[in-house]
Amino acid sequence: MTMVPELFGSMVFNDKVMQERLPKSTYKALRKTMENGEPLDITVANVVANAMKDWAVELGCTHFTHWFQPMTGVTAEKHDSFITPTGDGVIMEFSGKELIKGEPDASSFPSGGIRATFEARGYTTWDPTSPAFVRDTTLYIPTAFCSYTGEVLDKKTPLLRSMERLSAEAVKILHLLGKTDVTRVATTVGPEQEYFLIDKDLYDQREDLKLTGRTLFGARAPKGQELEDHYFGSIKTRVAAYMKELDEELWKLGVLAKTKHNEVAPSQHELAPIFSTSNIATDHNELTMEIMQKVAERHHLVCLLHEKPFKGVNGSGKHNNWSISTNTGENLLSPGKNPEENTQFLLFLAAIVKAVDEYQDLLRITVASAGNDHRLGANEAPPAIISMYLGDDLGALVESIIEGKDYKSHKAAKMETGVDVLPDFRKDSSDRNRTSPFAFTGNKFEFRALGSSLNIGCPNYMLNTMVAEELHGFYDALKDAENLDEAMKALVKETLTAHQRIIFNGDNYSDEWVKEAERRGLLNLKSLPEAFSHFLDQKNVDLFVKNNIITAQEMAARCEIELETYSKQINIEALTMQDMARKEIIPAVSAFTTALADSINSKRAVSAAIPTKAEEELLLSLSTKLETFCRLTAELHDEVSRAASLTDVEEEAHCYNEYVIPKMNELREVGDMMEMETASEYWPYPSYSELLFSV
Repeated sequence: MTMVPELFGSMVFNDKVMQERLPKSTYKALRKTMENGEPLDITVANVVANAMKDWAVELGCTHFTHWFQPMTGVTAEKHDSFITPTGDGVIMEFSGKELIKGEPDASSFPSGGIRATFEARGYTTWDPTSPAFVRDTTLYIPTAFCSYTGEVLDKKTPLLRSMERLSAEAVKILHLLGKTDVTRVATTVGPEQEYFLIDKDLYDQREDLKLTGRTLFGARAPKGQELEDHYFGSIKTRVAAYMKELDEELWKLGVLAKTKHNEVAPSQHELAPIFSTSNIATDHNELTMEIMQKVAERHHLVCLLHEKPFKGVNGSGKHNNWSISTNTGENLLSPGKNPEENTQFLLFLAAIVKAVDEYQDLLRITVASAGNDHRLGANEAPPAIISMYLGDDLGALVESIIEGKDYKSHKAAKMETGVDVLPDFRKDSSDRNRTSPFAFTGNKFEFRALGSSLNIGCPNYMLNTMVAEELHGFYDALKDAENLDEAMKALVKETLTAHQRIIFNGDNYSDEWVKEAERRGLLNLKSLPEAFSHFLDQKNVDLFVKNNIITAQEMAARCEIELETYSKQINIEALTMQDMARKEIIPAVSAFTTALADSINSKRAVSAAIPTKAEEELLLSLSTKLETFCRLTAELHDEVSRAASLTDVEEEAHCYNEYVIPKMNELREVGDMMEMETASEYWPYPSYSELLFSV
């Protein structure tokens, strides 16, 4: 059995490898670039490139690729070999120029109108803060992606910029507090990843799963998740083998895969990593999703990352555990034993409360997708209303600050088990709230609204930027204060008082909360088109432009890309439904009703006394539903044609949301009822019972 410490990072050009293979001067120069953002000289890049190539070749590599994250929602890569001709043969070479810069076709990726087809040139540029790694005999180099004219076309660049902005503003605050030894502040993330595993043979029989990632038809199985027996249950042999190999593959690539378990729904599972900096965590999560699907193939399984692949059971999310730490090792979101005396913590907490309240629309926007719209608000995910959970203890502290009352801590109580052989222990001062979109969980915030397939770069760059903006305002308010401590306390009280509406410690699923949130003036943006109607609000444009994250033009482009992607996804789903209905379901039900009619006629031919009431009632029921199903299929076609004819991207997205999706839901409802009445040998697709309980 391979020892994990030896396995971990064995395929990564990490700090240990760099120290072994780079000259000291080159290593120091590269570390300055990685830690302080200093420019990288081409001579340093040449030495790094050669060492990187030698290391990769020793591991069996023949090619390298600039690995980047365009606005498609998945990663992209173009592979080039190391070979360089020399006389009658070749040698393996890799230059600093090749390391630093690549050139993919920018017009072939979503650009929101920034690049036309004839304006093809785009660039990828090496991100030295995220280590290169080896996969499948190829050296992977994490990179950013931009157009020929410099516009940002990826999800990495805004994240890196936001990390620098938050670091700069947080360092200024900490220096004001006398902590001049802090030179850099980093946001850290630990994204929990949920997913489904189903059998490959069954998957191959479902056109909807292959084309859209979710089932567009499918009656509920007699058993679902109601017994709550799958969550944290014993892991089945086949799944355990998959998880074991997944861990090993991720560990080789330096991914800190830590926790694995069965999730709530049948065939649903979760993997959670240890925290990394936001940039590396994003790269690692993209890598994790890719490896999940690759490893599944080797076990004759399919890994589904869609937010709602199966109707009637929980969908999959991705909990974004976000925190802030200094280069000196201090977690700025740790309350300490006496949070009421920890003014530094309260100052950062107040900034986050203000940010979430003022930019609640952005947090909702950043988790909006066609898939996640199915999931938000159900008994598995937080609602579309953004709010914050602080817990009993911290909530009471905030309330005491607002009301100017003395605070009495709910000290951690002793949990007495009542069994001599079981040790007593201290329980946490606050419970967890699984219904909250943005919950404080000890020394971090858990942003629970993310969908399982989402690139976490987007929510994190928005979160970083809005908090950086508030810290900037705090610094301006405090820098000239005569009594800093009193000024900070006054600022904290003023901020929490003004933005307390965003704090809610109750049940976010309740109807009462929906009404209360409306009374408080909180937004309830239930779909992507609704959410993105706020993306270009002036306050949001000002936020990103002022902080040099993305330009107004790039924001408009991203808005257009998201609306177009939404419409295209719904269009593909609707066309797939029509295809399944016309080519498979209608013929199948027609064949079964014909068999029923033949059975009735055969019995009558033998004797009029033979009862045929059961067959007649079933024949009438199915025939009536089939007529309705055919009509709804035609109506869906008309609605799709109407939506697809629109030229305004926002109008088109709203049309798909308001007219196409409801018609799809109607069609599915009738189709699922027909499945429940049609003999299984006639129904053309594997049932939910087979899909969810075969692995």
